[in-house]
Amino acid sequence: MRFKKCSMFRLVIMNQCTYLEIEQALRTHAVILSKPAWMWGAEMGANEHGVCIGNVAVTARQAASDSKLLLGMDLVRLGLERGTTAKDSVDVIVSLLEEHGQGGNHFEDESMALGFHSSFLIVDRAEAWVLETVGKFWAAEKITDGVKCLCNHLSLKTKIDMEHPELRSCAQSQGWWNEDKEFNFSEVFSEGGHGHDCPEKASEIPGEMMTAETIINILREKYSGVQSEAYITTASAVSVLPQNESSPCIHFFTGTPDPSRSVFKPFIFVEDVTVVPKAHSSTLRDESSDDGQTKWKHELYKSHEQALSLIEKDPEQGEKLMNTMHDLEKQGLEAMEDILNSAGSLDPAEVVDLFYDCVDTEIKFYK
Repeated sequence: MRFKKCSMFRLVIMNQCTYLEIEQALRTHAVILSKPAWMWGAEMGANEHGVCIGNVAVTARQAASDSKLLLGMDLVRLGLERGTTAKDSVDVIVSLLEEHGQGGNHFEDESMALGFHSSFLIVDRAEAWVLETVGKFWAAEKITDGVKCLCNHLSLKTKIDMEHPELRSCAQSQGWWNEDKEFNFSEVFSEGGHGHDCPEKASEIPGEMMTAETIINILREKYSGVQSEAYITTASAVSVLPQNESSPCIHFFTGTPDPSRSVFKPFIFVEDVTVVPKAHSSTLRDESSDDGQTKWKHELYKSHEQALSLIEKDPEQGEKLMNTMHDLEKQGLEAMEDILNSAGSLDPAEVVDLFYDCVDTEIKFYK
């Protein structure tokens, strides 16, 4: 972050994102982020107002820009830092797209230079938005009930509640659509001109049975489509956003890869919440390391990595360890359920160290 002096004695604070420097907002909100260590942005996160955003990379007919602009992950963080509602965050993201554009390598290793477009799931206590982008063009659908999921391709169909003012004219100019046909966003902008549906395992579960524990179990299932043997999920999160404003929003983060062998730990926004250095990676790109990667690994990650090695070498002992950790996780889920069901107001002092203590306990068990 740096300052820039403008004409008429206006002092502007500049904010360095992953590749691009942009003007900082006058006010930003407290956030918790799950992010690749090397970049400024985040894959998913939440803010103090109960707004949550998740992001996936998508491909489309139009090639993604390789120019160093804003990444989709930068837009996740910016949307959380600047939005007090889900709709606010949608507006923040699309305005930044229009002003700065999106583009750049999604990998730290420059030899793997790949760019993508972005889809976002943006949620608060009252509503959710699916925002899908192709370059600076975008479409959004408001969701008020049911289940919605994102995957690595465009999924919005004909129900579009907001869109870029030049979206359809862009499609027409490319010969991808004409006004004689109903406008279907994913069909128009997807590679090959065919839209896809995302697997929605959670849609099979009755609403009254939809709990944080249920969603965590879905994230752990290999056959759910969320995980695969080929690609390990690098981190996972589940948020509970009560419609009752007097109840706190509760966010569960793993901070480690592979949810089937990770622990979901609760976090609640309160004043002076304890910082957790053991789950915070170094941001010093020039920090020396033997393998070129260790510099990014926080203490929780390294302890979890050692535990996974134990599981591979001694499955019986590893199973005992994971059973112990999942029992602790269950206790945490039950304690959070008690908080949500409590008639009284939450005492911040009771949860100010919550996430810190959970991380610390997990590391101790691994050792």
